[in-house]
Amino acid sequence: MLSPKASKLPPFYVMEVLERAQELERSGRSIIHLEVGEPDFPTPAHIVEAANEALGRGDTKYTHSMGLLELREAIVGSYKEKFGVDISPDQVIVNSGTSPAMLLLFMGLLEPGDEVIMARPHYACYPNFVDGVGGKTVFAPTKETAGFRLEPDVVKGLISQRTKAILINSPANPTGHVMDSKEYRDICEAAGTIPVISDEIYQGLVYKGKDHSILEFTDNAFILNGFSKLYAMTGWRLGYLIAPKDCVRPLQKLQQNFFICANNFVQHAGVAALRGPQGHIKSMVAEYDRRRKYMLRRLGEIGLPVKSEPSGAYYVLTDVRQYSMDSLSFSRDILEKAGVAVTPGLDFGAEGYLRFSYSNSLENIEEGMDRLDKYLHSQ
Repeated sequence: MLSPKASKLPPFYVMEVLERAQELERSGRSIIHLEVGEPDFPTPAHIVEAANEALGRGDTKYTHSMGLLELREAIVGSYKEKFGVDISPDQVIVNSGTSPAMLLLFMGLLEPGDEVIMARPHYACYPNFVDGVGGKTVFAPTKETAGFRLEPDVVKGLISQRTKAILINSPANPTGHVMDSKEYRDICEAAGTIPVISDEIYQGLVYKGKDHSILEFTDNAFILNGFSKLYAMTGWRLGYLIAPKDCVRPLQKLQQNFFICANNFVQHAGVAALRGPQGHIKSMVAEYDRRRKYMLRRLGEIGLPVKSEPSGAYYVLTDVRQYSMDSLSFSRDILEKAGVAVTPGLDFGAEGYLRFSYSNSLENIEEGMDRLDKYLHSQ
């Protein structure tokens, strides 16, 4: 018999939508995937080649628990080049994806009952990580008309003696919001001595404004990042955690005990990603922007206008309460009747909304919008 904690854990609804969509495809249905946040671009060839070379050399053994020094140095170099910040390779712990890094961090940070403040809407799994280690999630409401931004005054009002961290995500999933320098400064000021956890996995996917890292504004921060989005490496499972120096040793011991180390040959691919050609990023971002503009236009035309334009990641979160207050049932009906897979806002604490991903081809997005238009006008 499993624990009540395991039994009560809510599903990750986007994965359930994907799995049902795949069932329909196996039965012969044509499905347009606008639900998953996965690049449709292939992993660049030089990254694949580096992994193959590592396998050929026999780089299939354990590495240092914190990751290959060469990769940690490349991560540090990337942050220095992009943001002008100075960190040490000894502050970086490489993981098998950003999700294990998140679990590692919350295991190290929280005692039962400790609180983490985050925005609502939020990435679906954040609360489950916090709750899974006995913590408590405290949600800060946001406004769609303000781009779902985390308001510093709201954050201040939620801080208690049990607050252990404030979690931010920019560019954000599911909203596409990108924080500007003032927002970062205001959140750091509101946090005071409380550390900020910054999920920067969509770093680089910015279409308006400037990309930032929390480390430009404070050293009292933990960074979650990885290779899945910017380098089209979702299935490679490679991420990392950057921590303040005095926190690294306890986190390293957790890494040793629970994860040992990340895959050896995959870490060599990570080095190639950071130090190799970067030309694919510019063209990929330009294509995402083209899709973003098209999706925003079409959603407006079919009666689902977006009140604040998303400017990063590859998501659009839009209000569908005129059609349904039950986003899960509504997304299921769209999938079954229109053959379009979208994610219910319920996943993100945004009931009455749907999230659309434009990490699919423009051709498929066009077809998906046509099908959705027909579906909505048949209601």
